Parts: sequence; structure tokens; C-alpha cells
Amino acid sequence: MYKGLYTAYTGLANEQNRMDVLTNNLANASTVGFKKEGATSQAFDSILSYKIKDTSEAPNIARRMGTVNLGVKIGENYTDYTQGSFRITGNTYDLALAGEGFFTVQFTNKAGETSTKYTRDGSFTLNRQGYLVTADDDYVMGMTGRIRLDPLSEATIDETGTIYQNGAAVATLRITDFEDYDYLEKYGENYYQPIRDAAGRTTRNFISDAAVKSGYLEMANVQVVSEMVNMIAITRAYESNQKIIQTYDDTLDNAVNQIGRI
Repeated sequence: MYKGLYTAYTGLANEQNRMDVLTNNLANASTVGFKKEGATSQAFDSILSYKIKDTSEAPNIARRMGTVNLGVKIGENYTDYTQGSFRITGNTYDLALAGEGFFTVQFTNKAGETSTKYTRDGSFTLNRQGYLVTADDDYVMGMTGRIRLDPLSEATIDETGTIYQNGAAVATLRITDFEDYDYLEKYGENYYQPIRDAAGRTTRNFISDAAVKSGYLEMANVQVVSEMVNMIAITRAYESNQKIIQTYDDTLDNAVNQIGRI
């Protein structure tokens, strides 16, 4: 009888996890370069809790078959890397990537330590020293290091990521892609970094052939209407599990307080 309580409880926990992921997607629907996430679940890890009608050892005796797993199990979250829509800004240093790949950024943490991160957010500007930086003042990397330009001269950027000033090529953006996106993890709000798998390998990176679009920004690949529909479905599923728990609670109450008196 109590198995239903645990089953409903795991359903509540799973729907809560789905709701957390969905609301994070909606909160970042206007974030430049954001990639939406999804949640997975697994039902009944064990094929059967008991072997029914198994007469291999003794007739009509149910044999235990491992650990009983009740209800649904929360699976892993995943990231959808499909390309978002482009928004025209007209700003030379607003960049978007048409195709697979990431801008390469030199990230500096609060302790002053630097590391390489990757992003699809191309809302760049020039700082006072003329370096091309992100909205968080991290340096955008070129093929030969940090990109430094003349802030008093106009610049143009072609689809290969080459930056021109005064008719001459002065720098080229480093656009990095990865062989397997399963070995990428989110870092902070809009950065990515490669991770190691159990075998100690790292995802191999290489120069991407994505086209750089100057004067555009790639928006989040979140479909607000679709996410709202999913939110309604999750809410209904959550309420169904709540009703199951309430029904069990009423049944137990009757069994203890009514039948027990008899």
C-alpha cells in the first residue's frame, strides 16, 4: 500500500526538476547566445520487483530480484545547441556565428586567475585600451592572442572573422569548435568549458568554419510559447501526483481512525 506513496513522491520530485529547468529557460529567453536545457527521466530501473510465476527453484514462490526502485528516477539534464535566431543591431562589434562553434574568451576569475572559456554571446565592445572584450570585460581571443584595435579608426569584420582597419587586416577572431559537445559544461551565465570523461580524455577542439556575422546577435534558442505549454503540462502532472498522495492519506486515515475503532 505504501508503494503508491513513494511512487507519487518520486513523480513530484521529477516534475519539480523539470519545472526548475523550464523556468531557467524562460528566465533566459532574452539572453544573447543562451542555449536551452532539457531534463530526462528513467522509469523503473529494475525490470521487475519480484519474479512472478518463477518455478525454476520452487513452484509458486516469488523470488526477490534486486533492489525495488519505486516510481520515476531523475535523469541527466542536457543542453540543446541548436542555433538561435539573429537580431540586427548594426553595431560592428556585435557578432553572431552562423554554424557550429564558439568565440574564444580569456576569462579572469575573482582571484585573478585566467583560463580559456567559450561562448556564443557575441556582444563585444572595445575597452579604453582598445582591446576587444565581452560584456563582462573578459578578453576576446584572436589567432595570435588578445585582439587590440585602434579605437579611433573604423573597423569592419568579414565572415572569416578577420578584422580590418584602414584597409589592412589587423586581427582574426579565434572561433573554436569541438568534436563532441557531450564533454562541454556550462560555466557561469553564458560560458562553456570542456570537461574530462571517466577515461581521462578531453573533447578535441579545432578551428571552426562558422561564418561570422557582424552587426548581428544570436538570441536564445528558447521558444517561449512551447515552454509555456510544457509548463502547463508539468503543472498538471504535479497536481496528479499530489492527488494520489492525498488519496492515500485519506485511505490511511480511514484505516487507522475508522476501521481501527471497530
